[in-house]
Amino acid sequence: MDNLRGALLMVAAMAAFAVEDLFIKLISSVMSSGQIISLLAAGGALIVMAILRLRGARLWTDTYLHPLVLLRTALDVGASLCFVTAITLIPLSTASAILQAAPLVVTLGGALFLGQAVGWRRWSAICIGFAGVLLIIRPGLEAFDPLSLLAVIGTIGLAGRDIATRALPTGMSGLHLSLHTFAAITPAGFLLMWATGHDWVTPDALNFARLAICAVIGVGAYLLIVAATRIGDVAIVAPFRYSRLVFALVLAMIVLNERPDGIMLLGAAIVIASGIYTLVREARLRRTSPKAAKAV
Repeated sequence: MDNLRGALLMVAAMAAFAVEDLFIKLISSVMSSGQIISLLAAGGALIVMAILRLRGARLWTDTYLHPLVLLRTALDVGASLCFVTAITLIPLSTASAILQAAPLVVTLGGALFLGQAVGWRRWSAICIGFAGVLLIIRPGLEAFDPLSLLAVIGTIGLAGRDIATRALPTGMSGLHLSLHTFAAITPAGFLLMWATGHDWVTPDALNFARLAICAVIGVGAYLLIVAATRIGDVAIVAPFRYSRLVFALVLAMIVLNERPDGIMLLGAAIVIASGIYTLVREARLRRTSPKAAKAV
């Protein structure tokens, strides 16, 4: 029953993220990505600060200055700037499909930088998954959009953030990590506005409401993920992260009238299948002895 609850919470979180991405896409018709990023981060920071204060927790912690925390935040800032910009410039379905490769990049980074054992089966899954990404973006072909590389860079950055998170010192809460990141993203968005030459646009009532909903949804989705991973077995709950693409595709087709072609859908399916296989192998790895784990 706990695993079922965890899976449902994870699906709810992914649905929330898909809705947030859709609203960002809609807002981008009148506002630059830099301004969107700054306003959403500022809103998220205010919400997280309110939650911390309600819990009686301090807003400042000395671990904010830990090198790994700073590295994690820097990766998150870069990833957010790239991925949100990608959402505003390329089809939402394409950006969401590319994002599904993040678990594969995490596995690759864990092997290269954290010394984690990765056997030939997972290496094969990683290579097949990356082939799926190539089907989605199709470099060198007429359908290739160079702006899709922003989503690729953003996905790599998010994976780097997750890898850095694994190496963080214990004792720092997820809310404090979120506040640290939001506080850094806010000025970074304004710098992006300045660098790209975009002027400030005062949001009308509709877009202000969309921004407010996005900020609430973003924090709520994060809390749902935390609850899902705490309630259920991570090995069972984690694969439900891929439901985000299903929600994104449905919303993009209904609201934005996007029509992803068969090759892109095939690439997305390959990425998802490879990612799920990798997660299952990692779950089995945790249950084996160190000697057996090296053969996985």
